Amino acid sequence: MASIDLDKVLDSAWADKDLPEILAAPVAALKGVSDRDGELLEQAFGVKTVADLADLKYVRWAQALAALNAAK
Repeated sequence: MASIDLDKVLDSAWADKDLPEILAAPVAALKGVSDRDGELLEQAFGVKTVADLADLKYVRWAQALAALNAAK
C-alpha cells in the first residue's frame, strides 16, 4: 500500500482534508504550486484539480520514462 506524508506535499490548509477533497482541490493545494501556476496549468492543459494533474497524459508519460530509466 502506498503512503505519503501529506504535510510535505500539501499546503497546510489542505493537510487535514480527506483524500476525495484533496483530489478535488485546486492544484495550488500542492506545496510549491501558486495560484498563478494553477491558472497557467488550466490555460495550457485544462488542469483545474489535483486529480486533473494526476491524470494529465504528459505527467503519466514523464513518470513512465523515469520508471524505465530507474529500471536500467
